[in-house]
Amino acid sequence: MNTLNLMLDTFLDTIIDVAPIVVLIVFFQLFILKDALPHPKRLALGILFVLIGITLFLVGLEKALFPIGKLMATQLSAPEFLFGSREVPPGSDWRAYGWLYLFGALIGFATTIAEPALIAVAYKANQVSRGTVREFPLRMAVAIGVAIGISLGCFRIVTGTSLALYIVVGYVIVVIQTWFAPKFIVSLAYDSGGVTTSTVTVPLVTALGIGLSSTVPGRNPAIDGFGLIAFASLFPMMTVMGYAQLATWMTHRKPIPPHNA
Repeated sequence: MNTLNLMLDTFLDTIIDVAPIVVLIVFFQLFILKDALPHPKRLALGILFVLIGITLFLVGLEKALFPIGKLMATQLSAPEFLFGSREVPPGSDWRAYGWLYLFGALIGFATTIAEPALIAVAYKANQVSRGTVREFPLRMAVAIGVAIGISLGCFRIVTGTSLALYIVVGYVIVVIQTWFAPKFIVSLAYDSGGVTTSTVTVPLVTALGIGLSSTVPGRNPAIDGFGLIAFASLFPMMTVMGYAQLATWMTHRKPIPPHNA
């Protein structure tokens, strides 16, 4: 019964959220373009599918992905798991949380590989570049960037260091890379950083940050629990441009075969 009430409340909230988009499209179609809506029945059915899909997705987040991410972070950072006791022993430092860094990297990599938005961008990039930018290597480069970012973000939460420091240094590196990376990859690298923060990655990563900051002594979930998404957006830019730079360097490094006389 609680699940049905949650679904109903979420469905009503979704209608409120989607309504401005529908009104805007209908207004421009009828009053600006002054044309009838094409296939109104099909359009209405599609909007209904959108409402149902978003509702099921949000309920799924609430019932499954958020609890799983938070539970895993809590268990991996619990003193019972790390130290075999309920108390954190004196002298323990960030090195005791190695399993957590590994889990953060793996969950970041796995969710990014499965990210629908990234798959769509990689597919279009392959089409537009006529095969020059291959789909799977691009997705791998982005996923490795997210893995590094999430692992480093977990390290930041454990140590309590400043989020601004990591972000400023990271974007300085991105700006420097932008000057030296092949021009065809720069815009794609920037977009690749954005598409990582989508439907699959965000729920688990957010739950991971909140769960970790709730368990590590001295951390505040409201202050330290957020920021992992910024890492997930930043580091893929570095790895995608780095991948292009490495590929270009290896291509130029290959010896040119001599022409036969």
